[in-house]
Amino acid sequence: MAVRIICIKKDEGKYENPYMAIDYFEWINERINVKGITDRAKIHDWIKEEEGDAYIIDENGNKIRLIPAVSPQGHKYVKTVSDETATDCLLLLPLCD
Repeated sequence: MAVRIICIKKDEGKYENPYMAIDYFEWINERINVKGITDRAKIHDWIKEEEGDAYIIDENGNKIRLIPAVSPQGHKYVKTVSDETATDCLLLLPLCD
């Protein structure tokens, strides 16, 4: 199953790792037109352990897949870039209502 992340819900606090501010992801399975909301750790586990496929569509219409990661403190999160030298389009998604 593949889902497209359409918005993020995040905490407005200050974080050394900006991915830790994301609490939830709102997504849509475009194949069957079903929407849902999943928290950061669950989407990480779904991608890593269940071979789930989550992606965003960037401003140019490109499909960019999310990859699972773990912070040095052991917190699970997802991102779209392999390292933090490039801008991550995930962090630019709109906030959910």
